[in-house]
Amino acid sequence: MTDRLVVLFFFFFSVATFADDTASSSSEKLTGIPPSANQYAQISTDGSVAIATVNTYASNIAMAVVAKGGNAIDAAVAATFALGVVDAQNSGIGGGCLILVRLANGKIYAIDGREMAPAAANRDMFLAQGKPNPELSRTGALAIGIPGSVMALYKLQQLGGALKFRDDVLPAADLADTGFRISNSMAERLAATSAKLATFPASAAIFLDENKKPLVAGTMLQQRDLAATYRRIARQGPGYFYKGDFSKKAAAWMRENGGLITLRDFSRYQIKLRDPIVSEFSGYTLYGFPPPSSGGTHVAQILNILDEFDLPNISPSNRYHLIADAMKFSFADRAHWLGDTDFTAVPKGLTDKRYAKLIAKKINLEKSQIDISHGNPDIDIQALMNKHTTHIAAADLAGNWVAITSTVNTSFGSKVVIPGTGVVMNNQMDDFSAQVGTANAFGLVGSEANSVQPRKRPLSSMSPTLVFKDGKPVMTLGAAGGPTIISQVVQTLLYTLHDGMTAQQAMMQPRIHQQWNPNVLFVEAAMPAAIQQSLKDKGHELKIWPRMGASQAIELRDGKLVPTAEPRVMKQNEK
Repeated sequence: MTDRLVVLFFFFFSVATFADDTASSSSEKLTGIPPSANQYAQISTDGSVAIATVNTYASNIAMAVVAKGGNAIDAAVAATFALGVVDAQNSGIGGGCLILVRLANGKIYAIDGREMAPAAANRDMFLAQGKPNPELSRTGALAIGIPGSVMALYKLQQLGGALKFRDDVLPAADLADTGFRISNSMAERLAATSAKLATFPASAAIFLDENKKPLVAGTMLQQRDLAATYRRIARQGPGYFYKGDFSKKAAAWMRENGGLITLRDFSRYQIKLRDPIVSEFSGYTLYGFPPPSSGGTHVAQILNILDEFDLPNISPSNRYHLIADAMKFSFADRAHWLGDTDFTAVPKGLTDKRYAKLIAKKINLEKSQIDISHGNPDIDIQALMNKHTTHIAAADLAGNWVAITSTVNTSFGSKVVIPGTGVVMNNQMDDFSAQVGTANAFGLVGSEANSVQPRKRPLSSMSPTLVFKDGKPVMTLGAAGGPTIISQVVQTLLYTLHDGMTAQQAMMQPRIHQQWNPNVLFVEAAMPAAIQQSLKDKGHELKIWPRMGASQAIELRDGKLVPTAEPRVMKQNEK
C-alpha cells in the first residue's frame, strides 16, 4: 500500500478502527464506539444539552443537573466538581482551570482561574545548596500555588447558569460521600505515585490501604472530608474556600510544613477576565485562551503556518512532517516569549499570519529543521506523555457553549491533601521556569518571561477552544495531556475544519507531538510503518508511544449537538 493510500484509509475510514500495521507490537487497536454506548459523551433526552468528559460519573451528574432544569453551564460546573471526586489524579478544587464560554446572549468570556504564586515566592525558592532541585517544585508545600478553580467555576455559574450554584455542587458532594469504584486509569496513577502519597498522612489515609499500598481498580472509594468541604462551598460559596475555614486549615498546614502560602494569599486571590485569542482558519473563527495559557497563542500560530501550504496536495508523510516542524517552531517561541501578561510583554505578532509566512519559508518539506533546537536534556518522558489535566465540553441549543480545562498539574499534584478537607493540592509552581533553561516535569523550558515572581501565574499548555462559523458557535473542544494538549487540539481542528471529518473521526487519527525540547517527534504506534519510516528519512528522531492524550469536543451538525469523548480513555478504562 502506498504512502498516500495508507493515509487516505486513515482519513476516511478510521472511525471504525486504527490500522493493524504498526511499528510496535505493544500498540492497541482502538475501535470507534457508537454514541449509544458512549457514557462519557451524553445528550439530554430532548437533545438540547450535550456534555463530554473523561468519566462516566461526571457525565451522569451533568445530565442529572440538566434534568432538574440546568443548562450547559450548569452541566459543565457540575461535571467539573464531580471530576474532582472521581478523577482527582488530574483535577480538583485544589488546582486551577481556564474557561472559555459563549453565553446564550452572545457574550464571550475567558475566565482565568489559573493558580498563583504566593506573595513570598522568589526565583531561588527551588534551589538547594545553590543548585536547582526539581523535587521542590513538584512535591510538597513549596510546589503548591494558590488554587483558582472554585472562584472561576462560581463566576461561570453566576454569568449564565439556570440553577443556583449549590445545585451544581451538591451532586458531587453526594458522590464523594457515597463513593465510587476506582477506574483503571486512577489505579495506574495511584500505583505510580504511592511512594510520594505515603509521605503525607492525609493523602495516604484516602488513597492507600492500611499497609500503605495503592488502592486497586474496582475498590470503592469514599471521601467524607471532601464531601463536607463541597457542602460548605455549596452553602457559603467561594468565601468558605478563600476566607473561611478551608483557607485557615491550608495556611496552618503551610506554616507547619515549610510552605509559603498564607491566609492573606488566599484572601487576595482573584480570577482574571482575559481577552481571548481570535484567529481564522479554513473559513472558521477560533477563540483560544490567552496567556498565562500558551494554548490559544500556539494553536493559532501552528494553524497559521499550516495554512501557508497547499495541504490537499501534500503527501501524507509530508503533511505529518509539516505539522511536526510547525510545532517545533511554535514551541521554540513558547519557551522564549510566553508568560503571564500581567508581568511580561508577550508579542501579539506570534499569531499574526505575516509572521506565519516567515516561518513557513523556513520549512523544508524534504528535511526536518534541526538547527533551531537548543539541546535535549534528560527528562521524564513517561511523565510528559501521561494524561494530566482534564477537559470538559458542554453546549446547549440555547446558545451556551463551554470549554473548561482543569488541572492539579502532574498526577495528584503536590501529593498533598490538606488534613480534614479531602482536597488534593496542585503542584503548579513547577510550571514556572524555576531556573531559566531548566526543564520542568514535562520537559518544557522557559525564559525570564515565565520566571517565578510573587503573585504571578505560571505558563500553561491548556487550550480550551471555541469555533465559530458565520458568527455562530459550531464546536467546543479541548484536551488533557500536558504539552500534548496543544498538538491534540491542532490536529483535531485540522482534521475537522480543513478535512471535513467529524470530531470522532478526527480523534481516531494517529497523533504526533513535537515540542522543540527535547528534539524528538512523538508518534503513536498506530501510525503506519511506511509513514514512520518516511519521517525518519526526513531527519526526525521518532519516539513511539502507544497512545497519547485525551480530547473532548461537541459539534453542531445539521442543527444537532454531537458530543465526542476521547476513544483512547474509554478503551483504557474498559480493560
